[in-house]
Amino acid sequence: MTTATTTTGRPRARQRGRALGNTAAALLILAVLLFPVYWMLNTALQPDTGLAGTGWFPADPGAENFGTALRTQGGSLLTSFAVALGAVAVCLLLAAPAAYGLARFGLRGGRAIVFGTLITQMVPGIVVANALYSAYAELGLVNTYPGLILADASLGLPFAIVLLRAFMVSIPGEVVEAALVDGANRFTAFVRVVLPMSRNALITAGLFTFLFAWSDFMFALTLNTTDDVRPITLGIYQFVGAHVTDWGAVMATAVLSAVPAAVLLVVAQKHIAAGVTGGSVK
Repeated sequence: MTTATTTTGRPRARQRGRALGNTAAALLILAVLLFPVYWMLNTALQPDTGLAGTGWFPADPGAENFGTALRTQGGSLLTSFAVALGAVAVCLLLAAPAAYGLARFGLRGGRAIVFGTLITQMVPGIVVANALYSAYAELGLVNTYPGLILADASLGLPFAIVLLRAFMVSIPGEVVEAALVDGANRFTAFVRVVLPMSRNALITAGLFTFLFAWSDFMFALTLNTTDDVRPITLGIYQFVGAHVTDWGAVMATAVLSAVPAAVLLVVAQKHIAAGVTGGSVK
């Protein structure tokens, strides 16, 4: 009896030790990944401190750097919000019907279209930006909100189409047919039946499009030659050049620019998990 108990206890001890080791390794990796975020916040809370003289902990924290960041970069934050929200609206308006058509209408060459959509994400951003600049110059879209919104919408469009198509394929066709029998046309069935059922996928696609547009730097730098339309990424780039010795204000601006993305990810994490995995089960 004692031998059996000892034999059973050893595997359990090994499992506990393995679990503790995995937890310690995960915490170490998490600490390494979050250290830049901590150092950014730590520097932002220490006023009048150079980058080399920043302590490990803010002994006398203050919000002066955040005041400077809001005063100098507040307009850029609002510009990024406007551009990102516009990009989400344009992307979903184009991606939802395109994904529904690929999922339900049995288009000839549909698989090739989806594959081509994925391939477009492999094209280097600088190539697309240079090509867009020539077209934008002729159309008068350089240094304009609509031009930057359309460009940033293209960043999330391939991902949104592929994600929404995968989700809409899993929607039972009988549901749409029932709406058609009740007198709805295809557009009404799409708006009132398919889109509500695809809510998680729409939220996921919209969130990733927002993040793509919010973090865009290439289009912002290439398609804007003035400060009329200056998103926060371009603002930080110019801010570093103008205030290279005031790293506290630079880091405060970086913290403010990271807050919206972090908040959206926390709020929408359940919808993201459901939207990404929803199309895997048919």
